[in-house]
Amino acid sequence: MFCYQCQEAAGGKGCTKAGVCGKTSIVADFQDLLLYVAKGISYYMNFAHNKGIKNNQIRVYTEADNFVVESLFITLTNVNFDQKAITGQIKAGLQLKQTLRNELSKAGLDINNAPEAATWIPTKDEELAGKAPLVGILSTENEDIRSLREMLIYGLKGMAAYYHHAAILGFAAEEVTEFMHKALAATLDDELSVEDLVGLVMETGKYGVTTLALLDEANTTSYGSPELSTVKTGVGQNPGILISGHDLKDLEELLIQTEGQGIDIYTHGEMLPAHYYPAFKKYSHFVGNYGNAWWNQAEEFEKFNGPILMTTNCLVPPKDSYKDRLFTTSIVGFEGVRHIADREDNGMKDFSPLIELAKKCPPPTELEDGTIIGGFGHAQVLALADKVVEAVKSGAIKKFVVMAGCDGRMKSRAYYSDFAAGLPKDTIILTAGCAKYRYNKLDLGDIGGIPRVLDAGQCNDSYSLALIALKLKEVFGLEDINDLPIVYNIAWYEQKAVLVLLALLHLGVKNIHLGPTLPSFLSPNVAKLLVETFGIGGINTAEEDIKSMVG
Repeated sequence: MFCYQCQEAAGGKGCTKAGVCGKTSIVADFQDLLLYVAKGISYYMNFAHNKGIKNNQIRVYTEADNFVVESLFITLTNVNFDQKAITGQIKAGLQLKQTLRNELSKAGLDINNAPEAATWIPTKDEELAGKAPLVGILSTENEDIRSLREMLIYGLKGMAAYYHHAAILGFAAEEVTEFMHKALAATLDDELSVEDLVGLVMETGKYGVTTLALLDEANTTSYGSPELSTVKTGVGQNPGILISGHDLKDLEELLIQTEGQGIDIYTHGEMLPAHYYPAFKKYSHFVGNYGNAWWNQAEEFEKFNGPILMTTNCLVPPKDSYKDRLFTTSIVGFEGVRHIADREDNGMKDFSPLIELAKKCPPPTELEDGTIIGGFGHAQVLALADKVVEAVKSGAIKKFVVMAGCDGRMKSRAYYSDFAAGLPKDTIILTAGCAKYRYNKLDLGDIGGIPRVLDAGQCNDSYSLALIALKLKEVFGLEDINDLPIVYNIAWYEQKAVLVLLALLHLGVKNIHLGPTLPSFLSPNVAKLLVETFGIGGINTAEEDIKSMVG
């Protein structure tokens, strides 16, 4: 195997025996094969579009869109470790690919010059295992082409994750899925130059903004705009169910099914921002947040005592002590862990196995007893715009520091706690994603009643931070977003962060600091391009960076 898609790639170069994330080499190979099948399907979809065939003329276009979105999401870090489930997805894709070939052939299109990823349809299961090791990252020999192809794919993985959440809530955008097919098919084209691929990577940022805006619309239309909220971190006397991941629809259905059952519902990790949405506040048994960022889950899941539902990433291979209390759903999977089936049309998922188990479990063991303040999405911050602008004009606020992104296991990530704690008291931190767990429980105070940590929500709510910046640019009458008193010190871990980064670059943001390490998938030439074009930089010590970024 070879994988370097996440920040914790072994040795800062790549995982070659087993993933630091916990996936085996076999699972890694089969994830590569699933992407290979998805590329073949995207080739046919893009080919049809280029020939003027509209989606509604392709009988299985919805299935093709869904397959590519789900397959990209499945292969994102810490989502699916189940070889059986991945193999089933591969076989479904091969059948879909054959159907597409037949449909395009009947439509009179010449598909004889398709690349191997589109034509390869094995007849025996053994051929899957033989093919898997041959189609991975290193099958692209040129270092710079490989780097750009992978950066493009990782941006698409992030886009697919966010699009998947929006689609579940009934929001779709054909332009986004068409771009996914176009971009994924482009990774099969050996005629494309470095310049061509750079253009596609930047275009990924454009459609990243479109996707983030779509998800923001889906969430706020469905559940209201996030509002200033205080979330408890202690526990009650009732048994509980812990929900982790990102999926708000799953949470909604779980809350409905547990109402009046004597069971408390707690969020974990990136589900914390669910407490900011008005629609969920009506549930009295939605009691608080338990624990911290994803990488702490082994210890925290063990102490929770009740059932745990993983709705999306980030899943860590479970310990035996709580494996029988862990449930996955949607695109998440792990061998030996019970899986909740997808909802049928106009129906709900059936969470009764969790509910029945919860009734037999003791209450959670308390980890802490405090509160977290959040809910500063773009609507809430813009409601405070006059107060914020006045604080900037008076000099009470000198700088905004965007510290969005991901958390991770590396000890070097203590840098972000030190950086936040060491910032001057006239700075405001704008955050989203699980990176906030490094500083959202620090007592950093406020500026004229404005908390110094403004949490917009999940990683996908980084869109709110962009809207806030654009609004401030408008209010202050500036020509360039980079003239604002805002600096960017972003932590990354997986591929959704890559998509957010590309979205920010598309919006014109420059001089972003990225850490704790720069991506391993950047070749020296591609890294140089990003530095020279956009001012992308790494990090040093917290003290040095506070001086250089904030002054």
